[in-house]
Amino acid sequence: MTTLPAPRAPFLSALPYWVSLLTLPLAAVAAHMGGWWVLLLPAFAWLLFDILDLVGGLDRSNPDPETPESALIWHRLLTMIWVPAQAVMTFGLVFYSSRAGHLGTWEKIGLFVGQGVISGAVGIVYAHELLHQRDRLERWLGDILLAMVLWSPFRSHHLRVHHLHVGTPADVVTARYNEGFHRHFFRVLWRMPRDAWRAEARLLARKGLSMRSAKNPFWRYAALQAGMLGLALALGGIEGLVLFALQAFVAIWQLELVNYIEHYGLTRKHLGEGRYDHVQPRHSWNAEHRASNRLLINLQRHSDHHYKPDRRYPLLQTYPEDEAPQLPQGYPIMGVAALIPPVWRRMMNPRVRAWRRRFYPEITDWGPYKRSELPLPRGA
Repeated sequence: MTTLPAPRAPFLSALPYWVSLLTLPLAAVAAHMGGWWVLLLPAFAWLLFDILDLVGGLDRSNPDPETPESALIWHRLLTMIWVPAQAVMTFGLVFYSSRAGHLGTWEKIGLFVGQGVISGAVGIVYAHELLHQRDRLERWLGDILLAMVLWSPFRSHHLRVHHLHVGTPADVVTARYNEGFHRHFFRVLWRMPRDAWRAEARLLARKGLSMRSAKNPFWRYAALQAGMLGLALALGGIEGLVLFALQAFVAIWQLELVNYIEHYGLTRKHLGEGRYDHVQPRHSWNAEHRASNRLLINLQRHSDHHYKPDRRYPLLQTYPEDEAPQLPQGYPIMGVAALIPPVWRRMMNPRVRAWRRRFYPEITDWGPYKRSELPLPRGA
């Protein structure tokens, strides 16, 4: 891997990531034109970046991880600017669509499915970046983005469960070997909020507090989500509220599709008595595809994110195959494959088996790992 020096022109180095802002005029055109134009947003996120990944190749260069924060101001600004941008897109569409006589029911559904794809593929990805930061403003902005898709408990689960217990039976987000996406998605829908609640309850209990405490973040989650629902109702009535909920559901679906891809079949070795080996780059799938990493702000360098969770997205590193397993394509193409379980298994199961032979040749019986029968990790 090539290590690049710290960028001399921070704005120019950040500019490719700002491609996400193109979705604002695309949303406006889709709403105004109606018809097949309502597919502009999913076509942008899925089809266009499928093509760009195929022609754009891989980016195996690594930035200097010691790059100072002052060189990342434009990268940070993008994730913060996206919060009002997504609010304008989402609630602007709610207001406009509920009054647009030229849009039929199916056109409105198509428009808000597209908005949900962007809220999930861009909005939740940016929220993920923000909630990992120490800055209180950034964490609040992350909470606002998650509330816009009614998935606020993701913050608690991601920080208190997923990063601690990835690759173990305690983490519902880690997709099991041979588990199809559709089954995985509905398992996550009911277990993730429950596990997030329990994780916060354990944390508060250690401080001698109950879930009735004002320090329980679920109070904040409820207030923010209620505010979003109330705003959608005020701007668009019942129809606007239903359309807002539709985009939220699609955004959650988009998020969990990505989560499914990121950790499918990868487990940490059980060391006995509820102990598991430490999280390493080997425990997440890595993708080096240039184009989709710009749209997803390097989320596909997921191996390094789990290894160094506090590292900002422009500094995430990539790894060779002998350190981290590699996806054959970027997330947009892999997402399509995941929706067709036989295709997904044909692509990924041989890679999982090769990963096992490479990193854990001493494990001869993978049955308990596949069936999630191992003990929960300590503290889970």
